Amino acid sequence: MFHFIWYILVGLIAGVIAKSVMHTHMTIFWTIVLGIVGSLIGGAVTHLFVRPATERYHPAGLIVSTLGAILVLFVCYKLRIHFPRV
Repeated sequence: MFHFIWYILVGLIAGVIAKSVMHTHMTIFWTIVLGIVGSLIGGAVTHLFVRPATERYHPAGLIVSTLGAILVLFVCYKLRIHFPRV
């Protein structure tokens, strides 16, 4: 149960940072979804190169999650996909 709360918290932080960098306005729900999707993409990319030694949280996870969320926003911008505004 704690893992779900942790995913939401990290997704919220990564989403807020990504939408601040990309100057996008969206609701808190879509911010969390953006961060979680960015985390999945960033985690998939990092697992291709380095396998984690333990299953514990690593600080680079937040950085890679934020980069993944920025990538998602960039692709959505190029494809002209818009999120619901505040």
